[in-house]
Amino acid sequence: MPDFQEDVNLMQNLIDTHDRIVFFGGAGVSTESGIPDFRSKDGLYNQKYKYDPETIISFHFFETYTKDFYEFYKDRMLLLDKKPNGAHLFLSKLEKSGKLKAIVTQNIDGLHQMAGSKNVIELHGSIHRNYCMDCGAFYDGNFMKNSKDIIPHCQKCGGVIKPDVVLYGEALDNGVIDKAIYEIRNADLLIVAGTSLVVYPAASFINVFCGDKLVLINKDPSSADNRADYTIHQKAGELFERLHV
Repeated sequence: MPDFQEDVNLMQNLIDTHDRIVFFGGAGVSTESGIPDFRSKDGLYNQKYKYDPETIISFHFFETYTKDFYEFYKDRMLLLDKKPNGAHLFLSKLEKSGKLKAIVTQNIDGLHQMAGSKNVIELHGSIHRNYCMDCGAFYDGNFMKNSKDIIPHCQKCGGVIKPDVVLYGEALDNGVIDKAIYEIRNADLLIVAGTSLVVYPAASFINVFCGDKLVLINKDPSSADNRADYTIHQKAGELFERLHV
């Protein structure tokens, strides 16, 4: 069993000795806030639904079975009552100190911004942004959650509203990709946490890192562990709340 205090000391030393830090996070960063991940034993992919979750969160499914998509989305993904945990809060402090240059996240929950972080690069979009597919009108997460109809419709033109979330079958925004790659490439310390690094193209972004140290923090081993300078098998929130700026 990994020694927790040794991992805390290691992370503290790395943060103290680097000045251009980038954090790259996945679903495991938010599980301690009560948001389920996808691939762990308690994740969405291992729960029983009418359709396979990976099928449900595809653009084809959204277009073809919109009602079923929204029943799942509102129940399992549109989680507006969750709060930032120790990882989100520490990263906000680290950014304010000037050491953390960017957060690159695969998450759509907006918890980094809720914690106070500013330079957050959202690879897969956000549940807090939603747009009419016909006229482009904007709607926030509360409108979606409180919509009386299962399928939210635009109040201006009646069109179907789609979350600004990258579904399977949709491409990531090229501008967002460019920002993420720029920040990772220019980091001297890259901290990767809460991701199994199996979703592409996001998983390939660590390939552009050419800085000093790469750290992987995840409860379970990943396929990239052998590429890291350090691997830490702890919960990110519990680990980060023990760190100081």
